[in-house]
Amino acid sequence: MNHFLKDDLEKYIKLCIKNDREGQLKIYQLFSPVLYGICLKYMKNEDDAKDVFQEAFVIAFQKISQYKFEGSFEGWLKRIFINKLIETLNKKKKESFFLDVFDPDTDFIEEEELEAIPIEQEKLLEYIRDLPDQYRTVFNLYVFEKMKHREIAELLKISEGTSKSNLNRAKHILQKRILSIKNFKTA
Repeated sequence: MNHFLKDDLEKYIKLCIKNDREGQLKIYQLFSPVLYGICLKYMKNEDDAKDVFQEAFVIAFQKISQYKFEGSFEGWLKRIFINKLIETLNKKKKESFFLDVFDPDTDFIEEEELEAIPIEQEKLLEYIRDLPDQYRTVFNLYVFEKMKHREIAELLKISEGTSKSNLNRAKHILQKRILSIKNFKTA
């Protein structure tokens, strides 16, 4: 999008507000790679990711008139997609998606740095997708969306401690899987 001018983006957003198909297609073409990538990170499989991707784009086009041309349009779109992803994950569970359980004696409070181990991007994405839903969601919000635990807690309606605990559990699961590959390759 570096070569794409801000004026052009504004023009296409305004076309979308008028429900113009050309404007919608341009916005879709510009942002679909990033937004579909986000969907893949949050959902367990590609079919679910595609469903949420389509539904979130429909919502974005329905709400595009609410965009005030302040701040990043991409950020505005991402927020719609993340909200839809979380809503979808919550609906998939009959009970509460997140258990707001935090035991300071057993849960990790401080974030730990993990040993850097080279791993193929596709393999890492596979491992992230394999995480339990609540760990995967907190991990993605924290690592990829750069949200603070306070923001994650508000968004998911959990405590900050639960957010921190879920992040650390996700990191430890990923580290174990990555280390098992490393140990397998060196054995």
